[in-house]
Amino acid sequence: MARLWYGRAMRALTVPDKELVVQALQAEMRRSRQARYDHRLHAVLLVAQDMSCPEVAARLGDAPRTVEYWVRRFLADGLAGLSETERPGRPSRLTTEHLAVINTVLRDTPTAAGLRGQLWDGTLLAAFVAQRFGVPLGVRQCQRLFRQLGFRLRKPRPLLAHADPERQAAHKKPPGLDAG
Repeated sequence: MARLWYGRAMRALTVPDKELVVQALQAEMRRSRQARYDHRLHAVLLVAQDMSCPEVAARLGDAPRTVEYWVRRFLADGLAGLSETERPGRPSRLTTEHLAVINTVLRDTPTAAGLRGQLWDGTLLAAFVAQRFGVPLGVRQCQRLFRQLGFRLRKPRPLLAHADPERQAAHKKPPGLDAG
């Protein structure tokens, strides 16, 4: 059905690949804090204009309970209720004293800490933390701990025990030789 605009008939606009466009727009809304706030604001606006929470949820691609939660937060706290709050997450099982000890121990070899191995990795650090502090940590958590403490993974380059330097030099590409 065409609408009239200043006496002229307007054609309805259509968007090709609607599903793809909807997914891209929803991904963009999730990307930034401001876009998520605007999305919640829009949902509350639609409810204020007499749409039900399930209708708004279906229209905007959210769960009905989520829209209800946003409306309740808005009614309780106003616009501030729609802004995101920090989520603290799970508290660390390691204290600052534990982290200080780990930071000191990582500056030496694992053998100095009573473990077998020449280089620290997630597995060795997990074993050390469990043995020393009684705190079980996963390997990935220990790898994040390295990064948190400012360490980076260093792998030794393998050396061939009886390599002949002259034969190695013969196999190297001469400088200036183009690969193409």
